[in-house]
Amino acid sequence: MNNQLYVLNPQAQIGKNVQIEPFAVIHNDVVIGDNCYIGSGAVIFPGARIGNNCRIFPGASIAAVPQDLKFDNEYTTVEIGNNNTIREYVTINRGTAARGTTRIGSDNLIMAYSHIAHDCVIGNHCVLANNTTLAGHIEIEDFVLTGGLTAIHQFVHVGQHAMLSGGTLLDKDVPPYIKVGRQPASYCGINSVGLHRRGFSQEDINEIHDIYHTVFQCGYTYSRALEEIKARKQNKYTNIIATFIERADRGLIKGYN
Repeated sequence: MNNQLYVLNPQAQIGKNVQIEPFAVIHNDVVIGDNCYIGSGAVIFPGARIGNNCRIFPGASIAAVPQDLKFDNEYTTVEIGNNNTIREYVTINRGTAARGTTRIGSDNLIMAYSHIAHDCVIGNHCVLANNTTLAGHIEIEDFVLTGGLTAIHQFVHVGQHAMLSGGTLLDKDVPPYIKVGRQPASYCGINSVGLHRRGFSQEDINEIHDIYHTVFQCGYTYSRALEEIKARKQNKYTNIIATFIERADRGLIKGYN
């Protein structure tokens, strides 16, 4: 560890081979795993739990209290997995009594100036491009990519392998495997390039495409579309998509226009 000009509370637990740059501040009740990098001016507040091999760049703020008027100074945490890169001036807030923690998985890239609010849950292998803004209680599943300047309303759920175009203003749930763009946020097809890169077969991609053709392009209501896809020969994709639609508390994004 660099031994000059940073502030390290003696009650913080720091792993092996952690590099802490000058002017960083690490408070009490912080756990940082092995082989991490903490950049200049980063502030790690009480309640932060950070895994191994994470890189936190200058100016980032981890585990500050929520920007939630209901927060009553209850004890909450931020839990961050392994191999995450958190770029300059990212802000990640602690949870509230609702969930108790804000949770981020492993192998994520969170680009500069992004904000992750209280009680969010982020999966693994996600990329949040610059200035992505998440309100509270959002759930983002694995392998999601958000374009720059994306803003997501509280309680929205984004399914696995989805891709949101830059500048998306999202207030509805996004089912898995698709692309989202336009205003208001709408279905723009299957994220076929991303799926190919992650090892999905062309047969799998065709099956997913057929399911979403029923959901978004046949003019059905979503309840009728759900009946139609449940009537199909069932496989893991119909089950995943049908389950997501059934649980879409905020409703789904608009269909293809």
